[in-house]
Amino acid sequence: MSQEDQDDLAAQWEAELAKEAETAAAPAPDAAGTGAGTAAAGADAQHLADEALAAQWAASMAEEEEKQPHQSFGGAGAGMGGQATDAHFKDMTEMARQPGDNKLKRELDFILDIPLDVSAELGRTRLLINELLQLGQGSVVELNKLAGEPLEVYVNGKLVARGEAVVINEKFGVRLTDIISPIERVKQLG
Repeated sequence: MSQEDQDDLAAQWEAELAKEAETAAAPAPDAAGTGAGTAAAGADAQHLADEALAAQWAASMAEEEEKQPHQSFGGAGAGMGGQATDAHFKDMTEMARQPGDNKLKRELDFILDIPLDVSAELGRTRLLINELLQLGQGSVVELNKLAGEPLEVYVNGKLVARGEAVVINEKFGVRLTDIISPIERVKQLG
């Protein structure tokens, strides 16, 4: 039975149940015709209608199974009425061996022009507002890192590497000693 057939049958079942619920909610006329029927009669009618609909569903499923006897319930597509088919893939070997397209290079050039903020962090500390207000020229702020520990290099606020401070042409720089693995970078995002 295809997924669409199952969905249609389920929709019919829901409609029947809703219709029967409305019928059961309305009072059935009693012998005197006053409309105060018993709840038991409504419940019995509901039960019989449910059984009839379930029997219809089972008959439809059995009919579909007879049409497709080779399909097993535990195989591919089980529960959805689908059948497994062999996948056919196009051979892409020759396309992969050809040199890259110039259009692809232009698309990558667009990405390569995006600016990123790179910063190196020597260390951190936490100050009270009172301590911050008492800072002046010549004050020393103690950081949480020991001398000789590597600096941390951040790109757009994400840790990507560690390194050591160097001086090049009277400017500070960082010699990278450890690049963060992609797995560690993904862990930092979570």
